[in-house]
Amino acid sequence: MNKKLNDVAQMMVTPGKGILAADESNATIAKRFNQIDLECSEDNRRNYREMLFRSSDAMKNYISGVILYDETIRQKSETGEYLTAIIQESNSLVGIKVDTGAKPLALDNSQTITEGLDGLRERLNEYYNLGARFAKWRGVIEISKDNPTPYAVKSNAQALARYAALCQEANIVPIIEPEVLMDSKNSIHNIKECERVTTWVLNTVFQELSDADIELEGIILKPNMVIPGKFCKEKSSSDEIAEKTLKCLKETVPHAVPGIAFLSGGQNDIEATRHLSMVNSASNNPWNITFSYGRALQHKSIMTWAGKTENIPGAQNVFSHRAKMNSFASLGKWNFNLENND
Repeated sequence: MNKKLNDVAQMMVTPGKGILAADESNATIAKRFNQIDLECSEDNRRNYREMLFRSSDAMKNYISGVILYDETIRQKSETGEYLTAIIQESNSLVGIKVDTGAKPLALDNSQTITEGLDGLRERLNEYYNLGARFAKWRGVIEISKDNPTPYAVKSNAQALARYAALCQEANIVPIIEPEVLMDSKNSIHNIKECERVTTWVLNTVFQELSDADIELEGIILKPNMVIPGKFCKEKSSSDEIAEKTLKCLKETVPHAVPGIAFLSGGQNDIEATRHLSMVNSASNNPWNITFSYGRALQHKSIMTWAGKTENIPGAQNVFSHRAKMNSFASLGKWNFNLENND
């Protein structure tokens, strides 16, 4: 076992802490800035992320690491300090998104394959020198009448394994993120179908990781929860979501994996927190289970900030509150009353 990789992975899932996903592409963050009528300029993107990274209460107490975008890992604050240094000053780890996005699968544009393997070895070496100690690659699986196909599932799993091997070669911990979408325009599937496909996807991913000789002690899994599609008419209770999610994980994820950090996947702030806490309230989980949220950590903060300097303290307080609530949830100790008593 590579102790260096395992040490970083264990830090990423430190009990009571989780990972801030601040790796939105410029196109994605532009959509969020449109909600507050703010230009998506490089300076505004930097100012927003710096505001989050300087939220000392959240960063020191509840955030173990931050996933960055290529632009952000190179940026300096107005005072000349690298944003990565601000993150590291809070004893948080620097991470980096390394895929180049999901593109249409050849001969089948109803499905996608994530690209970015070309030149990845060299980019990982550069990112390590820039401070990155973990990375992220997202494979996207959509459920519809005819999809996913075995080819799409296997192709994305193989890409995740090839990415993971290159990361571990570079002494970077790979976050393995196979996301079964819940919020696409075709997401009408019920919870049983999500459970079936998620189980299939995770089994395939871990088979490919095994074939690639990946050290499981040096990875973090970032899966979706087992949850009905956004447009499904059959609603599921929080109890059922937590039960089926945990059942799926226990059937597919080897105990050697140090931790699981859920993506929020279109859930709102409270749903993502509630479901995480319910999963963690079960006893005898073999992994540390926490969060790696983007929107579910940032939404209220960005709306409070609205691009105005005078709103920074309020936005930081909102971000710290959300991070604290998810910290409770990662320990199985959240309840709704905490939302108003913090």
